Amino acid sequence: MPFEKVSTILKEADKNHTSALAFNCVDYTMASSVVRAAEAVHKPVIIMLYPEHSYKNRFCSPEGFASMVRALAEKASVPVGLHLDHCSDYAYIISAVKAGFPSVMYDGSMLPVEENIVNTKKVVETAHILGAEVEAELGHVGFAATKTDQFNEDMYTRADVAAQFCEATGVDSVAVAVGSAHGFYKTTPKLDLGRLEEINKATDTPLVMHGGSGIPLDQVALAFEKGINKFNVGTEFFHLYHTTLDTFYREKGVQGDFFDIPVYVQEKLEEYLVKKLELCRM
Repeated sequence: MPFEKVSTILKEADKNHTSALAFNCVDYTMASSVVRAAEAVHKPVIIMLYPEHSYKNRFCSPEGFASMVRALAEKASVPVGLHLDHCSDYAYIISAVKAGFPSVMYDGSMLPVEENIVNTKKVVETAHILGAEVEAELGHVGFAATKTDQFNEDMYTRADVAAQFCEATGVDSVAVAVGSAHGFYKTTPKLDLGRLEEINKATDTPLVMHGGSGIPLDQVALAFEKGINKFNVGTEFFHLYHTTLDTFYREKGVQGDFFDIPVYVQEKLEEYLVKKLELCRM
């Protein structure tokens, strides 16, 4: 089937009081593993590209990535969405839409709210004309390596500001800051679920959680119930890819057959992905 709109996937998640899972990928091995695992458990899924991973086409170009995922989606038996992750560059975002991304993220979270609103609205207006959807970020989801990012409530999203932001920008989804952070956690995260519930009541816009790697599963389940409709996973997925390759070379050595690598890696990735996707109750 063709790409499913991310908004359609998120609306269905909201109806079921759960969240769709979104995975950052850089190549065919990762993306095809995501689709195969989603088919195994009959769940919708979203594949994301982080712009830094395509910077100067180091790993892939937006055009190549979109075409690759589109080919996977067309053969898939489950809904597959494609999304451009964190980006603050208006020109790059629009070029990604033209390259085939039907969903993009504008990240103005480090700007004053008023400036974030102006910039987000501009991206939304252009993207919507081109038929694409937009995720924004309000509050700021920092980095787990910096403990203060994780616990600094001044960076958290406020419900009243979220309502104002969503109404003013017309954004299709919004990433909120309630205690998660990007990267590996040094301290177990403690999500502000009360705040999340308030944000969810204040706006009908689907809510997104970044920094999904390493959050205790009981908190994840509650976050889904209280309004998170898109749950991003990157760090632990990339780490597994790396450690699986390392294990392959340790086990097989230089005598290992190069062409065995994708099969070996995909088996490990799919095992992880199947368990992770079970968090989605659609």
